[in-house]
Amino acid sequence: MAGPLQGLKVVEMVGLGPAPFCAMLLADMGAEVIRIDRPTGKASAIDQPMRTDVTARGRRSVAIDLKAPGASEAVLQLIDQADVLIEGFRPGVMEQLGLGPEICLARRPALVYGRMTGWGQYGPLAKAAGHDINYIAISGALHAVGRQGQPPAVPLNYVGDFGGGAMLLAFGVLAALLETRQSGQGQVVDAAMTDGAALLSAMMYGFKAAGLWSNRRGENMLDSGAHFYDVYACADGKYIAIGAIEPQFYAELLRRCGIDDEASKPQMDPRRWPQLKQRLADVFMTRSRQQWCDLLEGSDACFSPVLDWDEAPAHPHNLARGTFIDLEGVTQPAPAPRFSRTPAGTPTPPSARGADSVEVLRDWGVSAELVKQLQDAGAL
Repeated sequence: MAGPLQGLKVVEMVGLGPAPFCAMLLADMGAEVIRIDRPTGKASAIDQPMRTDVTARGRRSVAIDLKAPGASEAVLQLIDQADVLIEGFRPGVMEQLGLGPEICLARRPALVYGRMTGWGQYGPLAKAAGHDINYIAISGALHAVGRQGQPPAVPLNYVGDFGGGAMLLAFGVLAALLETRQSGQGQVVDAAMTDGAALLSAMMYGFKAAGLWSNRRGENMLDSGAHFYDVYACADGKYIAIGAIEPQFYAELLRRCGIDDEASKPQMDPRRWPQLKQRLADVFMTRSRQQWCDLLEGSDACFSPVLDWDEAPAHPHNLARGTFIDLEGVTQPAPAPRFSRTPAGTPTPPSARGADSVEVLRDWGVSAELVKQLQDAGAL
């Protein structure tokens, strides 16, 4: 792999959702990431072919029974060579395996030890089970998503797992690595999805403090309350998205839609939003999505078609930028962001679980005697 993180060595203790996504981000940017997989059982909560597990791309896999004699020592010898460790278990699990931060940092003082959990390493809920929906619920983020008069809408697992979890862990790991360059000392990065989902809501909490946002879902400017920031159905049953917040963009939208009545021009009066929303809804139902694309796409009306999973990779803008790639027949997002001098390369497809066990252990300097012991015991 090419990319700005070439030379960085990462050990990933394979878990669910956000930790693998964080490891994928690092691998996409050129880091050498080794996955420590379980030798048996499901690799994830969802049973899927390994080649379609996009978040596992770009790294080799070591499958090892961590409860077998010598297994923890083998992992510690890998960590001895690593700059970063990432784990996503419940608090205390790594300690029980003999791989907690106290042991690892004693052996590798400059190690950045990234911990990904839902509730964090401490607090009343720290050891409770949960998933994305639970973590974003107590941050306030889940309450805010949805339409007026409807229950909160589930925003997939973008906000907790990937935005508030994996992205914040990746940011924390890289920040800690920068500090390590100055101090020579590693540290633990405690990334909790509850913290991350709350942080993603920073702007909304600021709006609320200023009296610009209410607890009433679907009545605010950016939550489908405003007529100029919403999704509309077209004559063919497909959808378009409008985001004309600034007055000049709103004026452009009205002009291109042929709306020139004075009643539609007062934009920022929330009392008029329901009436104006119906006005736009009626207009957008007069043409198909493609006809609206022909009229509005690429203009300053802040318009886009709402594309499904099959349509998005084929959109001309995404094609021009190479936003999606194909690895062994699996269409998936390309590495991002872009770098002018050290661009990321094309990721390798996911390795089968344990496909690289012996090779990795030898490459990373684990003792030959220990590798043979683990092989003989069936622990690899």
